[in-house]
Amino acid sequence: MSAIRVIEDRSYVQYHLEISREKTRDAAIAIIPGAPERAALIASHLENPVKIGSHRGLDSWIGKLGGLDILVTNTGMGGPTLEIVVQELIQLGVRNFLRIGTTGAIQDYIPVGSLIVTEAAVRLDGTSDHYAPPCYPAAGDLEMSLALKKAADKLGQPCFSGLTASSATFFPGQERYDSAGGYVRRDIQGSLEEWRSLNVLNFEMEAASLFTICRTMGLRAACICAAVANRTKSEAVVRDIIRRSEEAATAVGLAMLKEVFAR
Repeated sequence: MSAIRVIEDRSYVQYHLEISREKTRDAAIAIIPGAPERAALIASHLENPVKIGSHRGLDSWIGKLGGLDILVTNTGMGGPTLEIVVQELIQLGVRNFLRIGTTGAIQDYIPVGSLIVTEAAVRLDGTSDHYAPPCYPAAGDLEMSLALKKAADKLGQPCFSGLTASSATFFPGQERYDSAGGYVRRDIQGSLEEWRSLNVLNFEMEAASLFTICRTMGLRAACICAAVANRTKSEAVVRDIIRRSEEAATAVGLAMLKEVFAR
């Protein structure tokens, strides 16, 4: 892998995010939720958070955590927009990424509202194929992942860790039949039960892209998600627990960053 490109001109504004190194303070750590409202929630837990960018539905905040500059930027949904955000953040000097997301559990023993740390991801995302061949693993950073589980246990938050399936689509790729057309390709039918039998914990849409991009570039990434549905019981998202579980995932994520980086 060639040397990572960093924008030397600190006033240069990235095309999609509309932020520069001057605004990010050359932060080396970024938290990347999917939704802009979750970015605002996470930023509210930092010291002196400042919104530094908002473009194409991608909001960026900067704040302090234990003396560290922490950037918070939402990625939107799925691998393609995550790839754009991560690429631009890398060019601004970010070297460590934490995804805080939501997810649907597919194991019956995982309660709604609990947290899931993704140790590695099944690459159904499509985006990662543009970075590495299919046999290349999508694995999270070991130290960060272990520290997430440790932080959750210390805070008394129910938390599971293991394998995640990252899908390119929300409906057919995750074998959902409640889409507009209700159609799932024949070769995908039965895949939900197969992943369940292979001890995959959950479905989401970004971890495999994030992990593969970062691994191929020698960077660090981890992922923790709040389980807002359990598909062994219902396809419905339990909306009244979303904010509470996002708060829990945020608390665990920030505790991990302090443990690993604020030394």
